[in-house]
Formats: sequence, C-alpha cells, structure tokens
Amino acid sequence: MAEQLKGITVALAGPRKAEDMAKLVENMGGTALHRPAQGTTFLDDAALREGLIAWTEQPPDLAILTTGMGLDALFETAAKLALADRFLEVLSGSPVAARGYKTVNALKKRGLEPVVRDDDGSSAGLIRGLQDYDLQGKRVMLQLHGETAPQLTGWLEQAGAAVSCVQPYRYTQPEPGALELLLTEITQGQVDAVAFTSAPQFRFLAQHAREQGQLAALVQAFEERVLAVSVGRMTSEALKEEGVKRIVMPEHERMGSMFVTLGRYIAANR
Repeated sequence: MAEQLKGITVALAGPRKAEDMAKLVENMGGTALHRPAQGTTFLDDAALREGLIAWTEQPPDLAILTTGMGLDALFETAAKLALADRFLEVLSGSPVAARGYKTVNALKKRGLEPVVRDDDGSSAGLIRGLQDYDLQGKRVMLQLHGETAPQLTGWLEQAGAAVSCVQPYRYTQPEPGALELLLTEITQGQVDAVAFTSAPQFRFLAQHAREQGQLAALVQAFEERVLAVSVGRMTSEALKEEGVKRIVMPEHERMGSMFVTLGRYIAANR
C-alpha cells in the first residue's frame, strides 16, 4: 500500500485535519497539496437559540435529523437555555426521522430511536424512507448542518409538509484566490485527484466555476483526467448534482478509508 499513490498529486479540499490527510497521502507515496475549498465552520448561536425555542414551544408533527454533530449542538445549546429536559421531551413525543449512522447513534445515547431512517446515508435514501409517510398538512422541523438541503426540503414541501429549518453550523467561503487556484489546477490537469471531505467544499468550487463560465470544463476534467474523491454519500451527492459521475468513495465514511480506496483504485487502473 505504501507505493499505491506514487507519482500521484492529490489536492486536499478540506481545511480540517489537512496535516493528517497529507501524511496519509505521503505515506502512500503521493504528493499532497493543501487547497481548502471552504472556510471555517462556526456555530450560529443566534439561529440555534431561535430555532430551539420555536421547536420546544410548538412541537412539530415530525422531526428530521440529518447529522449527529448537529443534534449534539442542539442539546448543548438547550442545556445553556435550561431547555434540555423540554427538548428531550419534545423529541420523545414526536416521530423522528434520521439520516446517517452518526445521527442514529446520537439519538440512541439519549434513549431515542428513529421511526424512519435512510437506507444508504443520503438525503435520497431518507426520502425513500419517507415515501409512505403521510406528510400532508404536517409541520416538519428539519435539522440541517452547514448548508441547505434543497432536494430534501423541496420533496417535503411537494408532499404537503410545512417545513421549518434549524441550522446549528454554517460554513464560510475559503480565502480569496483559493478556489481559482484549485479550479485552474483541475481544469489544466495539474493534479491527479481532489479529495473532498464535505459537500460544501465541492459546492463552493462548482459555484465559483459557474461564475467563471468554467463549470462544464470542471465536470469534464473530473470525468476524463482528474479523480474526484469523496469521503461519503452526502459529499458524493453534491458532485452528482453537478454531473460528476466518476467518483472514488470508500464503503465506510472515514478519511483514512478514503485514501486507501483511492490507492486501490489507482493501483487497479495504472
């Protein structure tokens, strides 16, 4: 495995754990470039407080939770507001749908079980799980993470639900020039692979490419010359939404597994 990435240059689009990821790439014989495609992730206290108060004062007919980290943030803020017991009571008293095993685990440690969950860790999988659920006229509280979920929100509204969202975390744009540098390296074939560890990283890059009239060139580069490497299904969904079909993704959503899978792909296709 040590030489599976020999001669391969990998751009790292994630700002978190960049040094750890670079070491993984280098230990496998590759070259890692730090190319963060998103800025910091921050807790939006004001929006979180407002959303929690609304959630506990008017319990929804269905709660949809999309990340374990987001659920933990909700409980931490609820504790600061002296609403932890009330929030747990509300969650226990209404049906809960969950996306992803981390969300299910966050529920389980609080004695809760979802009545609906995805079949593959994606929003599309969650929608499949909700297909037979009567949503007409129902009030739905949707917990997001650092970005909107237009596919899921749109489907819920088409099914007749009134959707309210609470978004504990938000992502910021990367440093000026970072997206342009990464876009140039991809479209000119200066990198062999780009590792994405969250959906916003690709969405920021795709939006910049769209603004520059380079989105088609970006997608073509990923289809023909540069490998798009995704840490998991939600990140892959963002790539697929823009037309990227050739995606290297591990079976288990782990950064280490992502590079092992990339190494195996490279070795099999040299």
